[in-house]
Parts: sequence; C-alpha cells; structure tokens
Amino acid sequence: LRLRQRQNFVNLHTEGAILPADLLQRINERDPRLGGLAPEDYHLLPTVRLNEAINQSWTRLLGAWESFQAAQQKSTPGDLLTTLTREKWLLPLFQELGYGRLTTARAIEIDGRTYPVSHAWQQTPIHLVSARIKLDERVPGATGASRVSPHGLVQELLNRSVRHLWGIVSNGLRLRLLRDNVSLTRQTFLEFDLEAIFDGESFSDFTLLWLLCHQSRVELRDDGQTAPDPASCWLETWSRDAHEQGTRALDQLRNGVQRAIEALGRGFLAHPRNQHLVRRLREGDLDRQDYYRPAAAPRLPAALSLCRRGPRPAHTAGVGRDRP
Repeated sequence: LRLRQRQNFVNLHTEGAILPADLLQRINERDPRLGGLAPEDYHLLPTVRLNEAINQSWTRLLGAWESFQAAQQKSTPGDLLTTLTREKWLLPLFQELGYGRLTTARAIEIDGRTYPVSHAWQQTPIHLVSARIKLDERVPGATGASRVSPHGLVQELLNRSVRHLWGIVSNGLRLRLLRDNVSLTRQTFLEFDLEAIFDGESFSDFTLLWLLCHQSRVELRDDGQTAPDPASCWLETWSRDAHEQGTRALDQLRNGVQRAIEALGRGFLAHPRNQHLVRRLREGDLDRQDYYRPAAAPRLPAALSLCRRGPRPAHTAGVGRDRP
C-alpha cells in the first residue's frame, strides 16, 4: 500500500496494518488529540521546537549520506560493507534519532535458538546489516543474514519473545519498523526508502521517519508503580488507539450495512411485483431472517452502484439508499 492520498509520503511503504495510513497522517499533522507529540515527549528542551530539531538532524545527515555514498564507490565488489554501512551511515542516523552511540548487542537466546541481532536499545532489537544485503535475503556466511534474512531474524525474535514487542532492521538503504506479528504467512512492517529520501532530499518523508523512529517512541514509560511494560511505549499506544478507532469505525459500518439491507428488504416488499414474497412471509413459508440473508444482501452492491449512477425512472428506483 503506497500512501498517496492526503500526504506525499512517496518513499514510505507499509505491509499489513502495523500503523494505519490515517494514523501516520495524524502524526505528520501533530494531532494534539493523539498525545506524545510535544517537544518534551521527544526529550527536547521546552524552548526547542520539533521542526527545529528535525531540521538540524536532516542537515547533519545529508552530509553523512554523501560521505557514505562516496565511501561505497571506493569499495571493492567483494566487500560486504557491513562495518562501512554501520560506521559511516547507520550509527550516525540512530544517533540523530536520539539513541546515542548504539553498542553491539549480545545474541538473544530463546528456547535454545539464538538470535544474533547486531544492536539493541532497552527492549528494542535494532538489526543493522550491510548495504549489499537485501532485507528479505538470506546470505550464507554474511553477518546478520546467514541463517535467515535480516527481516526474518528480527520478526522471528519478536514473535517468540514476550520481552520484545517492536524492532527495527536496516541495511542503510531501507529501514523497516517491525512489531510482534500474529500472522505467520504475511509480513507486517513499515518501510522507509532511505536511499530515495536522501538522494531525492525528501524532507517531508524524513520528518515522519524522525517522528516515528525516534528513541522516545520505543522507550518504556515507567509509571513508578509497576515494572516497565513493552506495551507502554508510544508506538504501541498509538497502534492500540488506531486499532480501537478502526474497531469503532467497523461497528459503525456494520450498522450502516444492516440499515441498508433492511431498507432494501422493505423496498422489495413494497414493489407490486413482489407480493408473492409478502404472502409467503405472512403465511410463514418464508422466515424473516432467511428472507433478508439470501434475498436482500446480494442486491446490496447493485443498490450502492445505483447510488453512484443516480436514480433511474421512478417506476424502477423504489428502495432506500443508505451507503455503508
């Protein structure tokens, strides 16, 4: 799904429903009802505006990107560039996102299986690999991609661990935000095309990257009463709120569809040619629920199509037109 409707995030790609498009729009617009978008929520001084901090990071990272690109061009084809990708580009990037100087993490072991994630911050695994390794590609012998792909490594860790909920994986050209995913067959992630963002100098896309991937978004918030919970971070709070809002919207949609079907049913019964249906209902030969299920529901798409085209002559229009 490419986000091209209300915003111009052409270098952002999302799979699944990890963070819905309307939520991303609200974050981009700094919706005050959302929470967590004040300068102090990003650990900035009260006198520093978010846009000012983002712009300063952008300026510094443009220089780091140019340096990284130049170093890549001088490398040999056989070099995997793992150290170069991290030192010249990804570590400076995460430093600008508030993580400080990321340190190498110990491999995480769960039920006898080892997950050699390169870096971490609190409970968030951050797996950084070479720019010459694709995120969905397994490369035997390559650091961070020998057993499974970099994406697969982080996703499997999140799915099996109760202590890790969100994670990040990047090869310097793409950066993905991942979450514990109940589906074992479909990937779920939010991906930023770093190469396109910095080559094309897309500041608007970088702004959303900064707002979403900043250290404060995965930081465990401590209420002082209970042990910090992985679900207490801002990313999970936003995701949960979006899910609840979507559930309410589906409930409203369901109610609208039900009203539309009932209106269709009444309209069909009012038509002179459908008196046989009225008679069967009165005599008990046709159950009311059976009537609405097979008779009215299949006609709903046609009724909605009629709404878009406009009314036909009066003798065929007939029924109500509630759109879900």
